[in-house]
This record gives sequence, C-alpha cells and structure tokens, in this order.
Amino acid sequence: MLESISDKNKHIAIGAALGIFFTLSTTAIVLATRGISSDPNRNSHSTSRRDNRRRSLINFSNDKLISSSPKADRSSSICDGVAGLIGNTPMMRIKSLSEATGCEILAKAEFLNPGGSTKDRVALSMINTAERDHILTPGNGSTIFEGTVGSTGISLAMMAKARGYNAWIVMPDDVALEKSQLLEKLGAHVEKVRPVSIVDKNQFVNLAKTRAQNFGKDEDGSESSNSQKTGFFADQFENLANFEAHFTTTGPEIYKQTGGNVDAIVMGAGTGGTLAGVAKYLKGLLPNLRVYLADPQGSGLFNKVKYNIMYSPTEKEGRRKRHQVDTVVEGVGINRLTRNFAMSEGLVDDAIRVTDQEAIDMARYLVHNEGLFIGSSSAVNCVSAVRIARELGPGHTIVTLLCDSGHRHLTKFWNDDYLTAQGLEVKDVVDSLDFIQ
Repeated sequence: MLESISDKNKHIAIGAALGIFFTLSTTAIVLATRGISSDPNRNSHSTSRRDNRRRSLINFSNDKLISSSPKADRSSSICDGVAGLIGNTPMMRIKSLSEATGCEILAKAEFLNPGGSTKDRVALSMINTAERDHILTPGNGSTIFEGTVGSTGISLAMMAKARGYNAWIVMPDDVALEKSQLLEKLGAHVEKVRPVSIVDKNQFVNLAKTRAQNFGKDEDGSESSNSQKTGFFADQFENLANFEAHFTTTGPEIYKQTGGNVDAIVMGAGTGGTLAGVAKYLKGLLPNLRVYLADPQGSGLFNKVKYNIMYSPTEKEGRRKRHQVDTVVEGVGINRLTRNFAMSEGLVDDAIRVTDQEAIDMARYLVHNEGLFIGSSSAVNCVSAVRIARELGPGHTIVTLLCDSGHRHLTKFWNDDYLTAQGLEVKDVVDSLDFIQ
C-alpha cells in the first residue's frame, strides 16, 4: 500500500516537472521569435519598436480605409421617392469657356434632375402648393392639365405618376417629336394643336385651361356625380409657385455652391419663373450682382428689358414664320408679359439677344471641347455667358444654367437636315468662339 502511494507521488512529481519544462520552453521560443533579450533595456527598446510598428500598421490601415471610403454626398443619402431627387444639382466650371475668356464661367447642371430639366422644381412646387391648398388630393385620380412646349409637361407627368394623378398635356404640334413620345411613355395624355397666337382660344395654353375647367362635367356642363376628381390647370406661366420654387431652392443653392462669389448671372426666360426667383434671392444678398436676360431671336423680352417695350423685329408684317416665337430654340422666349416674369421687375440689369446660328454653334462647340451635349436653351445661356465675360473682363465669375440636355432636341435642334431647311449652317466641328458676335 505504501509502495503504491509512493509510486503515485512519483508520477505526480514527474508530471509537474514536465509541465514546468514545456511551459518554460514555449515561453522561451515565443520570446526568441519576438527578439526579446534577457537584457531589460533591450527588452524595453524592442517593445517600444514593436509597439511603434504596430501603431504604424494600424494607422496605415485606417488611412487606407478612410481614403477608400465613400464621401458623404447627395448620392450616398437615401431620399423618399422621385421628389427627393429634385434639386441640389451640381455646379460645374465650363473649362473651355473659362479659359477662353479669363472669367470663371460656372453652370448649374439642371439636366441632372430626374425628369431631365429645371422644370422638375416647378412641377413639384405647383403640385405641392395645390395639395397644400386642398385643390389636389394624392391618389384620388384627379388630372393635371398643362399647356407646354415639352419640359414642364414631362416634369408634371413624372410627378403626377409619383403622386397618383393623371396628366393631360396640350402642346404645339411642331415641337421636337421625342418630347411627345416621352410624355406618352410617362403615361400622359398628349394633345397636339396647331401653333396659334395667345389670343386664339385654341392656343395650347388656353386649351389646357379649358380642358381643366370642363373636366368632370357632363355634356350639358353640369357637375359629374364623381366630384372627388379634380381637373387642375397647373398654369406654369401665371402660377407663382413657379417663382417660389426658384426663390426657395435654385437661388439658395447657387449662393451656397459659389460661396456668394458671383459677379453676374444670366439665363433665358419662358415663363420667367427661374430668372425672377433666382434674381430675387441673390440680389437680396449680393446688391452688386448683375442680372442678365438671355433671349433668343423672335422673342420680345429683349426689348422689354432694354427699352420697356414688348416687341420683336419678326412682329413686322409678313416676317413672322411661326407662333409662339420665331426661333429653332425651344423652352425660352415669349412675346407677352407673364405674372412670373413680372416678379423680376427692377432686378434685371440688361438683356442679350442670341441668334439661332450662335446657339447651334455653341452647342456643337461644347460637344467638341467639353463632351457636353446640351439643349437649345442651354446653348443660348452659354453664348450669353461668353458675351458677359467679354464685357466685364477677366477675373469675374458668371453663373448660368444648363436647363436640359440635347436628348430631347434630336429631331430639331440637333437635326442637321431640319436646320439646313431653316437656312442655318451646320458645321461638323466648331473649335473656336469666333462665331459669337
């Protein structure tokens, strides 16, 4: 029995000795691998170097992670529906125009709105205002009516679908074909009419108003039993929700993006809401700012600003080729004073008239030099910006808008055969600004 106990103790002692041996051996191996000496000073230095290396690797990894992480910007935020994509468009420096003039020529890329133009802001504002005033109720099947040459109709059709409405768009039958095609794909009812004077009851804006007034009525003119549905005439020319859209969004965005460093702004006017809203906002903060109207040939606004007379040379007997404005440019220019344009009274310092040939050449110049494929009203704005830069001299900052792209102008403004038939010259490449008079 005693021998058995003695043997057990012997085994325990041997096991303990082996455990201590292996523990010490493992520690020695680890320390040797890490290069730690029995010298306490060396251990201290080695530990310090090791810690520095570890911190360096951590910092390097963090720097790489930070540099490769996406920056917080418009594209990384989540918006609620298509309305959340409207506005906050980027501001770009047009390099070739800036270098040619010695000025900073900046352009707000409104064609990047989801509906493809600055009119998205107007459509959203008009619908929001109608809903706020209980004229429209989302999802009840009401119909939005508008008379338009294209862009406002497209924006309204987009927002109508987003809010549960129908859209009925009345437009001249001579606008670019792709505009009506796009409207139809957005689910709008498109009614094309012959271009006539605003005094004609069948003029596209007047007819849209009539359609809205008669919506929901029986043939005898009495109200239909389905009274929940409303026919809403958006009325972009006279509805001040147009002006308010640019006073509350476009103007503040320009100020923020430029830091208030703006000497002049220039843009065309159709309804006049963009020009009036932006000018009203910016001039309140920048009293020395110069505001210019960019006007295509055939429009009377140039003379209204310059001489306070609404008149275009094409108004002479026998010279007018078409209503509403005698130009290949679509979207800007008008021969009457709208309520929205009237909001710019006292704010517009000067006006610049741009010929169709200049607009065509500018569009092709920007494709060749910038890769920018712009629409006709954007081309008018850019010609005017260069004129202003030459007038003010180097060192100034001029801001304009790129209202829409060339994609909705393929069958007219970007159609060589059409332009040639209008007596205009189409050049394969435009590589200088000598075409600007």
